[in-house]
Amino acid sequence: MEFWNNCATTGPQLLIFLYICGRITKLLQTCEFNITVVISEHILSLFPPISLDEMNSVKLLDRLDKKYTFPAYRLDEILEHLKHSYKILEIDGLRYARYETRYFDTPDFEMYTKHHNRKLNRYKVRFRTYLDSGLHFFEVKFKTNKGRTIKKRRLLDSVRFDITGEAEELLLKRSPYKPSELQEAIRVYYKRITLVSNDLKERVTIDSELSYQMGDRSAAYPNMIIAEVKQDKSGASNFIHLMNDLRIKDISISKYCLGVASLAK
Repeated sequence: MEFWNNCATTGPQLLIFLYICGRITKLLQTCEFNITVVISEHILSLFPPISLDEMNSVKLLDRLDKKYTFPAYRLDEILEHLKHSYKILEIDGLRYARYETRYFDTPDFEMYTKHHNRKLNRYKVRFRTYLDSGLHFFEVKFKTNKGRTIKKRRLLDSVRFDITGEAEELLLKRSPYKPSELQEAIRVYYKRITLVSNDLKERVTIDSELSYQMGDRSAAYPNMIIAEVKQDKSGASNFIHLMNDLRIKDISISKYCLGVASLAK
């Protein structure tokens, strides 16, 4: 693919090495064990629930983010520490949700390349489906040159993956791209636990069972957890304090970029 030539590398193998190995080598080494991730229903039951309507006050569509990765075997331990500081999103009795996200990009992966080369004022375009509830959104994410993430989305009345109607309107309004310039790049699947701080000023998403599909190629990282702290502004966070205590450092990682680096030829 031509997009490899646009990256600060000499080819796909080096790029994958830099992205996956260079950034999360220690994590992947700890995740090499053949461990099946099982989200503990007992641990999740220890959190007080919060409904989707209640969580609306902490949407954080314009936010500051921090991401962390750690091996899946540490998830129960980490959740145990958080049970008194956070509520857990519960929908129809479920305390985790299954996601399917389809990212769109230019044929030469312009959005991926800008993210990989750490350019600011960059975009992500995607359809997101909440598989358990059937809700289906079209989303445009913008990373500003101030490091803030602004997400705009439209709830669609049916599951579809063509950028027309409301989706086209949002794309043209919130990005420099036209629908004709974009195509499906990759599909991402995972389970998500969503925690909301007791003061409703922070949200933490914890993603597990990550897998990808790009045409007839697939990849999976079943033993890796990606957690993200989302706040309107930098402030006190029990989750961040816990990560510091456990010596787990925040890291720049994108599920989209990890998938493309893993599967693109």
